[in-house]
Amino acid sequence: MGERKLNTRQDFADLMLTVLNPLKPYYSTGKARLNIGCTSAHYPDESAWMEGFSRPLWGLAAFWAGGGSDDAFEKIYREGLVSGTDPASSEYWGKCGDYDQKLVEMAAIAFAILFAREKIWEPLTEKEKKQVSVWLWEINRNKCCDCNWRFFHILVNTALKKVGMPYDKKGMEDSLEFIESCYIGGGWYLDGENGQADYYVPFAMEFYGIVYAMVMKEEEPERCRRYLERAEAFGKDFVYWFAEDGSALPYGRSLTYRFAQAAFYSACIMAHIEPLPLPVMKGILVRHLEYWMKQPIFDHTGLMTIGYCYPNLQMTESYNSPQSPYWAMKTFACLALPEDDPFWTCEAAPLPELEEEKYLEKADMIIQRREDGNVVALPGGRTFGHVHGHTEEKYAKFAYSTKYGFSVMRSPVNFQEAAPDSVLSFEVLGHIFIRGQAKNYEVTKEHVVSVWSPLPGIRVQSEILPAREGHKRIHVIESDYDCIAYDAGFALPLGEEEGCEVRCLLGGGEPMMVKPDPNTNLIHSKTVIPVVRYEIKKGINKIETEVLY
Repeated sequence: MGERKLNTRQDFADLMLTVLNPLKPYYSTGKARLNIGCTSAHYPDESAWMEGFSRPLWGLAAFWAGGGSDDAFEKIYREGLVSGTDPASSEYWGKCGDYDQKLVEMAAIAFAILFAREKIWEPLTEKEKKQVSVWLWEINRNKCCDCNWRFFHILVNTALKKVGMPYDKKGMEDSLEFIESCYIGGGWYLDGENGQADYYVPFAMEFYGIVYAMVMKEEEPERCRRYLERAEAFGKDFVYWFAEDGSALPYGRSLTYRFAQAAFYSACIMAHIEPLPLPVMKGILVRHLEYWMKQPIFDHTGLMTIGYCYPNLQMTESYNSPQSPYWAMKTFACLALPEDDPFWTCEAAPLPELEEEKYLEKADMIIQRREDGNVVALPGGRTFGHVHGHTEEKYAKFAYSTKYGFSVMRSPVNFQEAAPDSVLSFEVLGHIFIRGQAKNYEVTKEHVVSVWSPLPGIRVQSEILPAREGHKRIHVIESDYDCIAYDAGFALPLGEEEGCEVRCLLGGGEPMMVKPDPNTNLIHSKTVIPVVRYEIKKGINKIETEVLY
């Protein structure tokens, strides 16, 4: 999309429509399906096409709520909503099952009913309204995953309640209680039993809590107050995940949703809450969207691709369909504000003064802010096993960087294909093994310590010590056999090898540069990885590596 300056409501609306307009030719005849690719997710293609219909509503509903108008999209969504919920239609979305992807996508329809009722609900006939509500009731007949999905159940029933349709009051209360059980204090949630700090806290748990608080404050003032207070507390921590250039920390799953990373602050702006001053939040949003518009994330027709900073199926999860990236439209929630809101006239401000080294207790990580603008996270890791695609690379590396991103494994058969940046890897039996599930970890202001095993027969304790110039790693390795270990720094863009340096402090390691396979890194398609190669002997070994960046 190239350079784009944002300030006024018109600027934001124009950008949103620039992103969404290329979709218009791809809606089905009855408008209930949107198919823009030929790759697959684990759920049925029909569900992916319904997902394509639904996800643009996160932006369009806010745009309509704030007074925006686009006749073509309004017609598409009224027609599609009717044909998708009509059992007699060839485009009927169908009954749902337990843990059905369509339950996820109902939430955007609920959001549209809640905030843009006059565009998407009021024009329907009474028969059509009943038809839509009967289909939405499917979320009460089937199970949602015990994670942020329970908020989909809450939002759909809230929408049904608000338009005077039958809703599941008891089930809704059960889901609200489940969400309460996920709260861990300081503004932070866990995303269900296997949840931890990642973007599902800001763009899911917090986002939906804010939405609920906006529409249910009269009925449930106390719960809604808690949701907003938590968002205010969370926003003071979450700012540490953003760099001054607008980029945010590449960490965790669902990174193909890209600029959804800043959706939380857009929701705060929509709800008129200020974890940070309004001009600061505007600055975060403006720079974030401008950053992403400079990246090659669209194809030659203007459709958003799967990937991170460039098209890349390598880094995906099994739930990423060609339509999935449009989850990013949540970041246009601020468009729900009318033209005369102070947000549109205030000046975008820089990030506030932030600590150079910040311990985020509830996120289990230390954040470093470098002079060159690089933001680095040193997380504890994970204590549970493989859940989604590339779980190990997305959560269990020693360091994550806004400037250098991280790399994902193509295969474990050699270092080039494994691309094990920012981690200690072991070469055993012709394969590369990395840190995945940790036996345990501890994060304090001073260090990150974890106990882990890359494979049976090797046990490691790693201590990461942040320093002004980068960090130091101390590894105690107990091995049942001789092998090779590689302690790696960040993957650097090819031709710019000066950004990160690794040095051996103890253990007789040999510094070297390794060129991994292309398209393994999320930000740079061609990279080199600085590493120190250690010979590990049977027994107990202690090695120390300094990582400078």
